[in-house]
Amino acid sequence: MTPHIGQRIAAQFDALSAQEQRVASFILDHFDDLAVYSAADLARLTGVSKSTVSRLFKRLGFESYRTVKDHARQLRNLGVPLVIDAHAMEEESESGASFQRHLQREQENLQRCFASLVPQEFAAMVEALAMAQQVVIVGFRNSYPLALHLRQQLVQARRHVRLAPQPNQSLAEELVDLTEHDTVVLLGFRRRPSAFAALVDALERSPAKVLLIADPTASPFASQVTWWLEVPLESLSAFDSYATANSVICLLANAVLHQRLAEGRERISAISDHYAELNELASPIMSVDWDAHQ
Repeated sequence: MTPHIGQRIAAQFDALSAQEQRVASFILDHFDDLAVYSAADLARLTGVSKSTVSRLFKRLGFESYRTVKDHARQLRNLGVPLVIDAHAMEEESESGASFQRHLQREQENLQRCFASLVPQEFAAMVEALAMAQQVVIVGFRNSYPLALHLRQQLVQARRHVRLAPQPNQSLAEELVDLTEHDTVVLLGFRRRPSAFAALVDALERSPAKVLLIADPTASPFASQVTWWLEVPLESLSAFDSYATANSVICLLANAVLHQRLAEGRERISAISDHYAELNELASPIMSVDWDAHQ
């Protein structure tokens, strides 16, 4: 893999001139905002000449500052949170255009995701989640909040839904007892931990069914799992958007609930009773008219 700019600076830092080191240190300290600045900005903020900035980038292997910007965009596509054009976004925010562009991108993500769903495959996923002896949900880093949310939704409809691994625990104990009656949901959105590939290999060898929910960068793992749901994360800002991922979770959870509607009714009512008994929720528990939802 080609070293990114931070790695290139670290490798050559001692050989740089004092002025070049000043610019390099600024870049390392403001790495997430690299794409915001122009070459003139870097020169002004570090008190050096523009020629010093240009010379530094050439020493780092970049033909021009445009190639540096392109490099920053590539890092962004890999999940590194870099602002692409802060000045343009600020102008658009003042006019309201950024809201419309953000909405359009979210709609495009949703359309891409749901257009790729095959009804028969989706029905099989739902059947597996509804009827499995146990459902094990795994998610690391950015995927963990999504895994937690999916678990919270599914546990309303059925028993034996758990997150793995537990905090500060290993995965081995969680995988050893998997059977053909179990279903694993693996959320693997980008900037995955280095052990992710080994985990997929282990799940492939297990007898359990595996549903992988991830962005397109996880496509190399698709052939190793039972089902693969591709969920785009693209946004116009520095950070990925997980709106489509949450929509998919909502769709899956609702489908599982309706697959187990009788049991789900009883379970949700029992959970609501326990909420009241334990006084866990600040707002009153609203009764659900299940007949109206049939």
